[in-house]
Amino acid sequence: MFNMMNWTMSFQLKLLLLIVLVVQYSKATRPSLFHLFGSTNEPQGDSTTWAVLVAGSNGYDNYRHQADVCHAYQILKRGGLKDENIIVFMYDDIANDPSNPRPGVIINSPNGPDVYAGVPKDYTGESVTTDNFFAVLLGNETAVQGGSGKVVASKPDDKIFVYFTDHGGPGILCMPTGPFIYANDFIKVLETKHAMGTYDEMVIYVEACESGSIFEGLLPADLNIYVTTASNANESSWGTYCPDMSPPPPPGFDTCLGDLYSISWMEDSDSEDLRHETLEEQYLKVKMRTYNNHSSEGSHVMQYGTLGISKETVSVYQGSTPGSFSAKPFQSSDSMGVVNQRDADLYSMWKRYKKLTEESQQKEELFNKIKEITAHRAHLDGSVDMIKGYLLGNELVSVRDEGSALVDDWGCLKSMVRTFEKYCGSLTQYGMKHTRTFANLCNNGVNNKAMDEATKHTCSSYKMGRWNPAIVGYSA
Repeated sequence: MFNMMNWTMSFQLKLLLLIVLVVQYSKATRPSLFHLFGSTNEPQGDSTTWAVLVAGSNGYDNYRHQADVCHAYQILKRGGLKDENIIVFMYDDIANDPSNPRPGVIINSPNGPDVYAGVPKDYTGESVTTDNFFAVLLGNETAVQGGSGKVVASKPDDKIFVYFTDHGGPGILCMPTGPFIYANDFIKVLETKHAMGTYDEMVIYVEACESGSIFEGLLPADLNIYVTTASNANESSWGTYCPDMSPPPPPGFDTCLGDLYSISWMEDSDSEDLRHETLEEQYLKVKMRTYNNHSSEGSHVMQYGTLGISKETVSVYQGSTPGSFSAKPFQSSDSMGVVNQRDADLYSMWKRYKKLTEESQQKEELFNKIKEITAHRAHLDGSVDMIKGYLLGNELVSVRDEGSALVDDWGCLKSMVRTFEKYCGSLTQYGMKHTRTFANLCNNGVNNKAMDEATKHTCSSYKMGRWNPAIVGYSA
């Protein structure tokens, strides 16, 4: 009997130890544990994967952003996510734009398929707003204005995948209607979502210039949110598959078809078995390809937040379809032809201009549009420099430590932006890059009254024309 009792106690201790080890192992590397038992690491039981896809621009010269979102939808749909759990924001003005050589079709790569077919039109046109995006994330149906009304009605065990692609600037992401997305507001929404307890884990991919500044020094590591961005806090992201580049779009496409970071993660998702690739493995491959073979025409892909989530498989957030990979193998070492996001529209316009018949009315109109855009951009650059000199002069400017948030007083930053636009015209997708200067004014103690006087003095004689914020809306 004594030996039997010893054996029983020994067995119980061993069993208890095994349970503890398994639980700890599960917390550290969730997908590996599931794989031990033959699982594909898909959400278990009543768990649902939700996705929010956002193209924050409009206009045919920004074709690539909506093409990115449509491609992302096809990946998720093929992976098994249901339309009721995929929410799409896109202006929906490029598929049938007169400039589109394939009416009703959108492609995201030179030899790629139509990615527009079947895409849900949840929030289009004037419904693509910051407020709607935030309301959708929070599952707040009553706060949504227009659109399908669909929101992320997630439960505590659910996963959420968010993909945003568009122009950006220090601390901001562009939206085609209404104010921009400001980093502090976005982080507050994420913190609120976490406090509500209505998700298990969230993964966010962001394609935009200075996209690292949205999270750097701002995103807590304990929200169960893992983020990768196309660039760090100080650099541009890049458009690709553009006219006269390698590889070029098909004949007739005088615009960039995709963005370097975006096509990198999506072409990887097209070609890999996502049940066996982790988020970290995808991040590392995308990081290498987006750096563009160590060239000056590439950006540094970053990661933020709860980094432990990167050990999970991509399939948890994007779904999986074993054995149905039709895309060409992912190439991480090929240099890509690219253009700075902020110059991509003018790049496309010049390509169209050169192809038009000499002295045609269309060519003259396009040339005048290019001149108008170029002049406003020069005005923005010159005005910001003058205001900075007027307010700070030759004083030693306080510089933020690396890894710090762009600014402490976000209300001050928004006020600076609004004051600038009041007298100098809309920042536009190009002028977003100047928010760092406005943030530095705040960080160095410049008050609103001084900003108002300096900006009025600098821009009082400027004729805003179509860039009047009273017409196009304020950025803040």
